Amino acid sequence: MLIREALRNLRLTWRPLYRLTLLVTGLATLVGSVVVGAGFLLSWGTFEEVRRSADQDVAYEDPIAAYIDGTMENLQQVGAGVTVLLLALAAAVVAVLQTAYTVAFEHTAEEGQQALTVRVLWARMRPHVGVAYWVQWRIWLRVGAVGFLALMISVLADSGEVPGVERTLVGDTATWQYRLVGGVLPITVAVLALFVYFRHCVATAALVTENSSSKAAVRRAWALTKRAPWKTYGIGLLLAAAVVLAFVVLRYAAAPVAHVLGLGMLWLSDDNPYITGVLVLITPTAVALLLLPLVVLPFVCSVVAVLYRDLGARDPRVAAPVA
Repeated sequence: MLIREALRNLRLTWRPLYRLTLLVTGLATLVGSVVVGAGFLLSWGTFEEVRRSADQDVAYEDPIAAYIDGTMENLQQVGAGVTVLLLALAAAVVAVLQTAYTVAFEHTAEEGQQALTVRVLWARMRPHVGVAYWVQWRIWLRVGAVGFLALMISVLADSGEVPGVERTLVGDTATWQYRLVGGVLPITVAVLALFVYFRHCVATAALVTENSSSKAAVRRAWALTKRAPWKTYGIGLLLAAAVVLAFVVLRYAAAPVAHVLGLGMLWLSDDNPYITGVLVLITPTAVALLLLPLVVLPFVCSVVAVLYRDLGARDPRVAAPVA
């Protein structure tokens, strides 16, 4: 019933929402392309050093060791900077879309079939967008803390720093202690990080509906989902499965785009296979992520908005703004 209600609301307001989604996707594509392009420009000289090193190894008939003398560290630094900027862009996209879909559904609940234009939609959502952006960062920091814990457990197990757990070398059979601490435990903690995100998924809807602060919205989401955790986890897993499926399909479909861009990079870089390889490697993932707002996020944001309404229907505080 919840999904049916979300689809019904989406059908009533799909025109302004999809127009806004197209605009957001176009701007995100432009900004993301600039960020990634700047990353390649900053690392251009490093990739040239990589090629020269590899060509020298070939000339001397030595094994190719292209990524030496700090080149990998330089590329990792550029990659880390690009990743942070793209995460900031992703947070902005999610904040805008979740705000838009919540506002649109509130409009439907209050004014019924009255037409909703993009101009009206933006006017109603604009006061909330900035705060919604900080809501996303509050959520992602909490989820990231749990995810970082899972990563650290795996790293410590691989480095042999966990007492009683011996590092398994290549070709050796892993002990049950290593499998438990280095495999099962990190995966379990990572799954908990996903559940933490599910518990906060209605925070933006709470912010818009109750006109609260970012901190209050995050706390409100945790309190609301606490009343129906299994329902929240079930809907969250369904939405996560939809996102993963759409991502896999889009990534596979983007392979021809990677081929075309790879040919262009070969021409620009004078046949440098290293910088071309990186571009071909990241292109399918980048294209899939850029198309997710158009393909699956309308459904996801619609269900989340209806989930908040369902969870808050039994609470009188939803009807009154939160100071």
